[in-house]
Amino acid sequence: MSRNPNPQGKGGAPVLATLTEQRTAVASVPPKPIEQVSTELFTSLFVLESEFRFKPVPGKRYHLYRKPDRFWLSMIPPQEWSESVAGRYIGACELQSDMTWTLELADEVAADPAFQRFLETKRDAFERRLQEAETVDDVLPVHESGFSFYRRAFAFALAHSLGRSMSRAGISGLSYDEARGLLSDQGAEG
Repeated sequence: MSRNPNPQGKGGAPVLATLTEQRTAVASVPPKPIEQVSTELFTSLFVLESEFRFKPVPGKRYHLYRKPDRFWLSMIPPQEWSESVAGRYIGACELQSDMTWTLELADEVAADPAFQRFLETKRDAFERRLQEAETVDDVLPVHESGFSFYRRAFAFALAHSLGRSMSRAGISGLSYDEARGLLSDQGAEG
């Protein structure tokens, strides 16, 4: 008996349909300043680095958990199972129509100094990546080969969305410092 090399049926046509659907969803994204791009990119990458094997839907609430060795995203809220099964509940996530993610930390996690230090360390590393990149565009997750299918597809959609927003804001192709300087120049004019 031979193994099915494509058990989830994600052949060429469904892949193209998924990518086209996500590109269409971001067709009318607004221009965003660099600080908003940075925050949305950090939060979205944090969620996308978590494991999940389902197709998220914009506007639906998902739940982020942490087991000792990984973060993972679920459709099941924390009150429907125990921490020993799901892991520590981190918070509620929502995919926005522009393919960015929001994360609302659970009260217990938001008040946990150890988790806040972990998040700060991650944010500092992300800020260094932005500073060291030739352009902010270089940090966008265009192709994440280590991600599963849906994570990879949504990372691509995120990059497309934020890239379009940056282009509309006139910061595409700029370094992080140049984009931040543009923001402070615009603030000085107003």
